Amino acid sequence: MQAKKQKYIDSAIKTINFEIDGLKSVLEVLDKKYVKAIELILACKGRVIVSGMGKSGHIANKIASTLASTGTPAFFIHPAEASHGDLGMITKDDVVILLSNSGETKELRDIIFYCRRFEIPIIAMVRRAESELVKSADVALVLSKAPEATKINAPTTSTTMMLALGDAIAVSLVDAKGFDVENFGTFHPGGKLGAAFIRVGAEMPLVSEFDKMPEILLEMTSKHLGCAGVVNSDKKLIGIITDGDLRRHITQDFLQYKAAKIMTKKPLEISEEMLAVEAVALMNKKSITSLFVVKDGIIVGILHIHDCLRAGVV
Repeated sequence: MQAKKQKYIDSAIKTINFEIDGLKSVLEVLDKKYVKAIELILACKGRVIVSGMGKSGHIANKIASTLASTGTPAFFIHPAEASHGDLGMITKDDVVILLSNSGETKELRDIIFYCRRFEIPIIAMVRRAESELVKSADVALVLSKAPEATKINAPTTSTTMMLALGDAIAVSLVDAKGFDVENFGTFHPGGKLGAAFIRVGAEMPLVSEFDKMPEILLEMTSKHLGCAGVVNSDKKLIGIITDGDLRRHITQDFLQYKAAKIMTKKPLEISEEMLAVEAVALMNKKSITSLFVVKDGIIVGILHIHDCLRAGVV
């Protein structure tokens, strides 16, 4: 049984090594043709249309999604649907990227003919240099014939190489356009924290460092966030009291305690410019459920993990 389990691991290692070799060979594609492909996309006034059939189609769909989320308008068209009306979604202002292992995928022919008819640029991502797709393309990015990881020749290494090349194109475009984290956030749920957090006002639990437990308990209970921020006379955040802090300090004199005695000092603060996804990652890392949002040293709001969930940020 142990030998059988080792065989599984050996098979996995072999597969990954095949794909590593394939990925290394992708570097050979990064030449003048690659530069021309990037320049074609940068000059595009419309969108980037990506298509492929079968496993290549799944990779094409991912490439389109990555391009769209990184500042290059793009979408995937299924080649079979293109032949039944979706060709009308492709305009003269677009650039088309076609993926095919063999370069002879019959389902892509209608897209190729359509693009040739209306002089729409085609970028091919293919493995056979002597193919119809390469002959028809304005730019052909020909990947190596690195072997697939299986004896049955199922797409493994080939699709991994296509995926990596698609990522390389997306990142080259990001760098060329100066697309940054702030831009990226606008294309993702939540974007900046913005409206995701509760702003200062009646809903945000705040207490003075001199408030005693009855006032603190009332404030925390009424605001339903499981915590309260502790501020000084200048309204600066100096601490936080959580449900956990309450449990850790319960004694006979508990109700006489002031906020300053049981608070956790120097709590984590975040800027309202932080992306919501980054705030969620920080809360997960620190195993907390709330973060105070501070601007110029003054509290402007509080973000709770539930706010992020409601906004679709996970």
